[in-house]
Amino acid sequence: MKLNHAALVDSLRKAYSGEKAAAFAYIGHAGSLRNPEDKAAVRQIEKDEWGHRQNILGIMRKYGIPISKYYEIKFHLIGRVISASCYVIGWFMPYFFAGKLESGNVCEYFVMMRHFHSLGITEHDAVLYEMGMKEKDHEIYFLNQIRSSRLLPIFERIFSWGDKSSLNDVDLENKYSMEKAEEYCKSYKALAAR
Repeated sequence: MKLNHAALVDSLRKAYSGEKAAAFAYIGHAGSLRNPEDKAAVRQIEKDEWGHRQNILGIMRKYGIPISKYYEIKFHLIGRVISASCYVIGWFMPYFFAGKLESGNVCEYFVMMRHFHSLGITEHDAVLYEMGMKEKDHEIYFLNQIRSSRLLPIFERIFSWGDKSSLNDVDLENKYSMEKAEEYCKSYKALAAR
């Protein structure tokens, strides 16, 4: 079956390659940390990203969606540059920008779910829901690492993410069931691409 939904196809391709960039970034982030527990936590997040990449690839293969060479090269380079920069930009910025990235990734999966539903496809709901919630876990982890930093209010003001602002509306304490997950991220920018 071919997916007749350009925005969905493009978001799957971007997510597939973007997960590689994130994983590469976390390799550098973990390598730059000294505390063994912090290293292990970031390495686990890296493993989660590789797992997400495999999940997305499975969905893409089901519909005969080819991997974008452009996105693969672009996100490969971005991930490698971020990975290397973690060794020189201090401890705060890798946590901050990882948290902001994960915050945006949350909606990516709920919007994909909505796009699939518009085509009458619900079979990917469980994996998309799990990946969206896992990205929210990652966002919260990174935010908790920097919550007490004096830099956070400054960066939050500049970059619109932090202790008082998120790029998604998922609340892990009061989360919707998978069946109601379409309620998430209704104002997310990717909807405009429908």
